[in-house]
Amino acid sequence: MSDDTHTPTDNAATVSEPSATAAPSGARVLDVAGLSGGYGQIQVLHGLDFHVDDGEIVVILGANGAGKTTTLRAVSGMIATTGSVTLRGEQILGKKTPDIVRKGVAHVPQGRGTLPELSVEDNLRVGAYIRKDGEVDADIERWFDVYPVLRERRNQRAGSLSGGEQQMLAVSRALMSRPDLLLLDEPSLGLAPLIVQDLFARFAEINKETGMTMLVVEQNAQLALGIADRGYVIESGTIAFDGPADELMHDDKIRKAYLGV
Repeated sequence: MSDDTHTPTDNAATVSEPSATAAPSGARVLDVAGLSGGYGQIQVLHGLDFHVDDGEIVVILGANGAGKTTTLRAVSGMIATTGSVTLRGEQILGKKTPDIVRKGVAHVPQGRGTLPELSVEDNLRVGAYIRKDGEVDADIERWFDVYPVLRERRNQRAGSLSGGEQQMLAVSRALMSRPDLLLLDEPSLGLAPLIVQDLFARFAEINKETGMTMLVVEQNAQLALGIADRGYVIESGTIAFDGPADELMHDDKIRKAYLGV
């Protein structure tokens, strides 16, 4: 995806109403222990241990090939793994991806993952396919308020949107399932710096206003740590460093290796 040239909208409405399944503050949403896995004979993850608490933004950092994307794919049930992955105390390791979605995990993959032939609105309706309540239309309008440009494009094919608009749609579509946990894989990939700054500002706003729990894989370490509560650094499929985002931001080793300073 080439750099996006869409100018961020400054008048997006404040997000309201927390997720219907929100847990008490501080509750453990995701607990991963001894997670190992990969692709065929290639082992990528080697006994990862990490957790995400309710309402947190947690970032996973690391060099290309370190295992960041594979970690999210493992949590979503997309690859064969061993170890333990629990969501609000329930074991989800070994479950199929659609069942994990129904349990409350929404995954925005690298490269957006919108359905290009469908309209913006139909993409959002697809995101709500697991729901049986009567509030889908209200949620569509809710995310149109957060990303007004999507309302302007509601009948437009998703494939004709700019890169930044597609990322907004991908995030909104994931949130239409009212997840307990939102996984974001390299959301800044291929986007212009101003678009990326706006995108991350909206992530922080959504988290603050709704309490949405997020696990973010990101190459732009400085920007990601700027909105995160905590972070983990993966090296060769293992956790090399972890701690509060502010501490990682000011750790000399991490600054030199991942922040370029």
